[in-house]
Amino acid sequence: MDFSSRNVEIGFQHLCESVFVRLCQIVGTSVQVAIRRETVDITEMVERRVAENDEDIAILSGSMREGFRLKESDLDFMQWLNNHRVIWDMCQSEYYYTENKTLIISDSSESPPGFTLLELLTPTTDRSVQSACVPMNDRLYISSSLLRQQTQTHHFPDSTEHGPCESGEILGRVEYDFAWCFACDFWPPSASSWISRCHSWPDREIVDDIIRNGCHFVPIGHPLGLHEHEEWRISFSVAENKLVNTMNHCQFLTYGLLKIFLKEVIDKQSAETSKLLCSYHVKTAVFWVLQQNVVPLWCPQNLLAGFWVCFKLLLKWVYKGVCPNFFIPQNNLFLTKIHGSAQRNLFLQLHGLYEKGLACLLQSPSVRSYITDVLNNPRLSICTNEDRMRSECEYDVELFSEIERSDSRGPQNIDRCVKHLQALELMIGLPLTQYQVLMLQKITATILQNTAFTLHNMHTITGLNKQMYIADRISSHMLKLAAKFGCISDMMYIAMYYYKALRYRDALSITEIIKVKLAQPGLMYRRHVDPVRYSEAVRGLSWSSRMRQAVARDIILNNYACFINELTTEQQSALQNTMGVLFIPTFVMLQFVEFLCYRHVDTTLAQTALEELQVLVHHDQGPCVPENYRDISWEILGMCQQMTGNLQAALFSYQKSLTQYPWNKIHTASQMRIQDLHIIDTTMHE
Repeated sequence: MDFSSRNVEIGFQHLCESVFVRLCQIVGTSVQVAIRRETVDITEMVERRVAENDEDIAILSGSMREGFRLKESDLDFMQWLNNHRVIWDMCQSEYYYTENKTLIISDSSESPPGFTLLELLTPTTDRSVQSACVPMNDRLYISSSLLRQQTQTHHFPDSTEHGPCESGEILGRVEYDFAWCFACDFWPPSASSWISRCHSWPDREIVDDIIRNGCHFVPIGHPLGLHEHEEWRISFSVAENKLVNTMNHCQFLTYGLLKIFLKEVIDKQSAETSKLLCSYHVKTAVFWVLQQNVVPLWCPQNLLAGFWVCFKLLLKWVYKGVCPNFFIPQNNLFLTKIHGSAQRNLFLQLHGLYEKGLACLLQSPSVRSYITDVLNNPRLSICTNEDRMRSECEYDVELFSEIERSDSRGPQNIDRCVKHLQALELMIGLPLTQYQVLMLQKITATILQNTAFTLHNMHTITGLNKQMYIADRISSHMLKLAAKFGCISDMMYIAMYYYKALRYRDALSITEIIKVKLAQPGLMYRRHVDPVRYSEAVRGLSWSSRMRQAVARDIILNNYACFINELTTEQQSALQNTMGVLFIPTFVMLQFVEFLCYRHVDTTLAQTALEELQVLVHHDQGPCVPENYRDISWEILGMCQQMTGNLQAALFSYQKSLTQYPWNKIHTASQMRIQDLHIIDTTMHE
């Protein structure tokens, strides 16, 4: 190699390294991605172990599940009935006890590749499935379009039907897709060729794991199918997630770069061709490139070579009008979408980018400056050591935020509480990663809290003194144990319990301790933290100790258990509107509990607590009262004002609660409280 070509090679490596560094900033380092994946893993592992036969199972899928946290990353959820299973052949029915499993058989004889009809084999007690059944050829089939209609729950305002999903936006920022589906424990015969293709990637262990986990069926038919409204699409979401998890970090970042390039460059070419390509096409291209082993080395110094190979494959697919599904290649993902004039125009636009070479990346605002910096200064020193890209504090923010995101929402009754505790006990000896151990620790704290309040509620109803005494001791012990496992805000559950048990001074002694801890300069609350102060406060401490001493999260109340009697109306309202939990800012809950306790101890201090709560709710711009939790914050303020007799202020607060984003779905409770105020006001003036 001559000197000039050597310089070109070094320049290309520097360019790749610079983009690698930028992608670690946008997409995340390998440690951040591992944190995101592993915390979700452990939560789903717990939920699977405790799932009853007649319950639904829900999982996170899509880009968030894969480890992305890009601005455009949406929340994808899949949910299915645990007591319904799809089989491919009648002989597979012998694996099930049909007394408690509804069996469905796939019939793809008249459907395009990747799609199938689902025939109901054994009776179902599920009303949605019953209502979606249609007779065809003397058999009963489950209509995908009818089931979509039956399962529309409208989780958030203005949700719409999008393909097989219920879709919408949360707070106008985060998009979500919710897909109701059926599960199958067996690998599709139509995807058997995929198994024989797996020579170099993925390895045999991963292949076997994927096959063992079967597939799913989402409610959408092929637009050219004979039975579009009855057909179901075979979904490989779980398999795809496992494949993404097998990627090394450079491969994952290449996938991320393609997603960014699609969003910032390809979709900006013209309105006609925007959105023709989607991130699923990009992911499919990455899978094919990895399996065909056409890139000899995936490393930071060669990152753009991988990007270019994937981009050329997409270009080739658009030219041919064929994007073969990774598992069932006969299923052309472009069919009915990329054809005719739209296909020609998209190809011309992509070819125009191709002719520019890697310079086309200069059109991406996210990476442009990192390319020009290297072009302007070829000798620029670039460090690709991930350990130096993020501070210890940043990693802690990531970890504790993901733990809060993935925490268990709590069991619905005492039997489920016990089942959760037994499952957690059995998981203690499993080979877990350091992130999973901490996640398990936080889940344990949450389950202990739910068990404590559920137990107390049970024995409060029975009224037997001896049983109440024993239950009180057990509940108190559980809550103290949970506080040792959890973070600062987990102490609030002890204060709530003491208030519920009429131990007002004990509750206030706990709130005083919490106030001191929340006032420390190194506190991490949600993502709000002073990095320097935090690092000073936690230096040398384990993650467990950091969580307990320097981290506060929001208060989450399981709506199937009563934590504070005054919030029963709100919990019932949320439950009626399919919300299983209430999210309350810790600072709001702290002032609320203090106000409630001081009403029985010192009315002057109760007024002080109310004034502090009022200032907090009226004037906080986010750090202490997050935007999505302002509905419950205004509601709590209104309740406190009503208790003091300030009905006009209470009315204003309840009305403000109704104007907030309905995250907690307590609007029914707010309307009831407003109605009650009008009745009180009328009575007072009679």
